[in-house]
Amino acid sequence: MEQISNYMRDDASRHMLNDLTQKTFGFDFEPWVTKGHFEGDYIPYSIVEDGKIISNVSANRMQFMQNGVVKNYIQFGTVMTDENYRKQGFAAKLIKGVIAEYEGKCDGIYLFGNLDALGFYQKMGFQMINEYRYFVKDEFCKGEKADTRFKPISDFGEEKKQQYMDLVRESAPHSSFEQINKYGLQMFYTMWFDNVFYAEDIDCYIVLEMEEDCATLQSVLCKEKIALTDVLKRLDIAHCQLGFTPLDEDKKICDSELYDGADDYRLFYMGEDLKAIESEKLYFPDLSHA
Repeated sequence: MEQISNYMRDDASRHMLNDLTQKTFGFDFEPWVTKGHFEGDYIPYSIVEDGKIISNVSANRMQFMQNGVVKNYIQFGTVMTDENYRKQGFAAKLIKGVIAEYEGKCDGIYLFGNLDALGFYQKMGFQMINEYRYFVKDEFCKGEKADTRFKPISDFGEEKKQQYMDLVRESAPHSSFEQINKYGLQMFYTMWFDNVFYAEDIDCYIVLEMEEDCATLQSVLCKEKIALTDVLKRLDIAHCQLGFTPLDEDKKICDSELYDGADDYRLFYMGEDLKAIESEKLYFPDLSHA
């Protein structure tokens, strides 16, 4: 039994991680890495036995512009243990090791965990906190409409896909809690471009998830700041929630609600700076979840 870390560019080790990730969560890292979207901010810490990874915890280096101040956080992700090795303390050992490595070197550590893991994370020293989610007031979804609409980026060819990727790296901010180093994670969620749309007249890209009764606007990307109302005018939707915290100038068209993760997850944290998530009514961007 050995512990390995920071190996995402090593094919053999990454394939072992992929095996456990697919078995546990059902998703595949391979296209993300082979397409060149992995940039080193996702760092796995794993225990290997008999040629397979039996437990893993990943540290994600997260840099945010938080109400005008740069914050450097560590987000835990892909916390998992093979079902045949659970309740033996492997995940706890990895988490404690990562905390010891980063404590005092960042502004805080956080993770999104299932409610049934509350006791486990509290023993690790984490506390639970709530976020605030933002919803566009319906009149701004149903109000004035522009002549043009956002269309799937696939309608515009490869050049626009490349422009989108460039803007993921450097776009005008549209959030008061904006992830700065978002390229890796955002491309993990959008590498197939099926949820990316473009409006040619305002040269603006969005990431949008459509559901039956409500759309989720997850990202707005353009060279110059676009008012949220100008984005909404080009969407044919009746109800819209945001996957990010809007800028103060856009909050007037939104309502905010206390969001605790419902039945899916809870936000756990350590570090005084992260208390601002609740006190300043912030929401971790959907596309920043590791």
